[in-house]
Amino acid sequence: MTSRIRNSLLATTVLSLAALPVAAPSAWAETPDYAAMYPISADVPGVCSFEAIDARDYSGRTLNIITHAIPVIGEPTALHAAQFAELTGATVNVVHVPFGDLFQRIMIPFQTGQAAYDALFFPSLWLGDFNPYLAPVPEAYRETQGMQDLTATYRGVATWNNEMLLYTMDGDRHYMKYRADIFDNPDMQARFEQETGRALTPPATWEEYNEIAAVFSGWDWDGDGQPNFGTAEVTQRDDLMFSAFISRVAGYAKNPDVTGGFFFDLETMEPLVNTPGWVRGLEMFVAAQASMPPGGTNFGLGDEIFSFGGGQTLMSYSWDDAFIQAQQEDSPIRNSVMPTALPGSTEVWNRNTGEWETFAEPNRPGYVTWGWTSAVAGSSQNQDMAFDFLCFFANEANTESDMQVGRYGVNPYRESHFEAAFYEDELGWTPEVSQAYVETLRGIDENPNRVFDLRVPGVGEFMSSLAAGVARAQAGTATPQQALDDVADEWRAIVDRIGADTIRAAYANVVALEDAR
Repeated sequence: MTSRIRNSLLATTVLSLAALPVAAPSAWAETPDYAAMYPISADVPGVCSFEAIDARDYSGRTLNIITHAIPVIGEPTALHAAQFAELTGATVNVVHVPFGDLFQRIMIPFQTGQAAYDALFFPSLWLGDFNPYLAPVPEAYRETQGMQDLTATYRGVATWNNEMLLYTMDGDRHYMKYRADIFDNPDMQARFEQETGRALTPPATWEEYNEIAAVFSGWDWDGDGQPNFGTAEVTQRDDLMFSAFISRVAGYAKNPDVTGGFFFDLETMEPLVNTPGWVRGLEMFVAAQASMPPGGTNFGLGDEIFSFGGGQTLMSYSWDDAFIQAQQEDSPIRNSVMPTALPGSTEVWNRNTGEWETFAEPNRPGYVTWGWTSAVAGSSQNQDMAFDFLCFFANEANTESDMQVGRYGVNPYRESHFEAAFYEDELGWTPEVSQAYVETLRGIDENPNRVFDLRVPGVGEFMSSLAAGVARAQAGTATPQQALDDVADEWRAIVDRIGADTIRAAYANVVALEDAR
């Protein structure tokens, strides 16, 4: 089945999602052709294949799911919920919640003892708060082929105190993507060199990134009659902006020779968010606003996906989604984009010496953003059905299909996802793009200097505080230093309220991953 046919089927299926909750019997006279019925290339045999789930009978039972808003994660959740209901006869209710409200919508029922949801989709950095309320993944599911194929990084992400609590269905990293056709165009190269005095090359530092973005902002460099812009970034306060900011900070603040914490000093639990490396990152983040499209200073993730993926902007960075959007079969810029590591800096703050260090080569840490994940509520009375659903969601056939739709937000997390031949042979990517893609992602996982998202009790408060402070600097109501000083004060208050020892114990797990060489 071609990607075009699969995408057409996906669109058709999504149109029917308003009918949820759905309940339908599953009764086939013989093994059906699932690839003809659903947007997959072929059913892959296994515990949670279409055929295996079709053999389950959950008639008369109801599965309640909470997930992110459509499209990112919310759309594939609804799609697979409809499929699961049709195959098993279950009634499946799906609740979609905007990112800014999702944490509380999950946490409040946990805290009040309500069994509101059976299956949950959320960012895995919230595990520090949610872990007491989740059901461990049973051994039967841990032994499935898909689980055995997890990369070491994402096996670790799914684990809390040596117990697997998360059902992995996504693997997220931040990296840069850019329009290779523009960077390789002799006319564009000449114009850039005339304006800057240097050659046009993919940026290795954030200073270079901002300079390139400024040159290519506000004029029609792709010849479609519409103005183009230099950069698309996630800047909306309540829509994952904190992750974009961390990408901007890492090169300045994650010194490869300094261990013991990126967000806090693990020993003292003193916040590091207002130290010079963080401030420099915020200064560069604010400066980039001049090169963003109209409305770009309030872009959510979906806006970033469609701005870069639709050809409006020259560069972007965040998760895979915008790159995959650009690489879809009907994209006018398909195979004209390239991935590469996040830019960094040749000047890196050393908090041990209290000085800036100069590096011969830019410091470019890998940023592993944990990723979206799923879990089953410990209070659920339908854990068998909930784990079956999550296993079905993440089966090999569904994952292969989901990874091809940029707006879905499902990105590589299994060893088998790092085979360049798949992207070349099955998706029609050029060999150069395919190889660059897997090398970029693998390079992040194997980078000896990595940043992982904060994963501690109260993380929602910490990230909300950070996003609010960054937003004040973006709006010009506070300088970067003032904004981050305020954030540091708020973080100290959160630590005092929750308890430094409690947060330190959780944060030690993150630091152990970052400091591993």
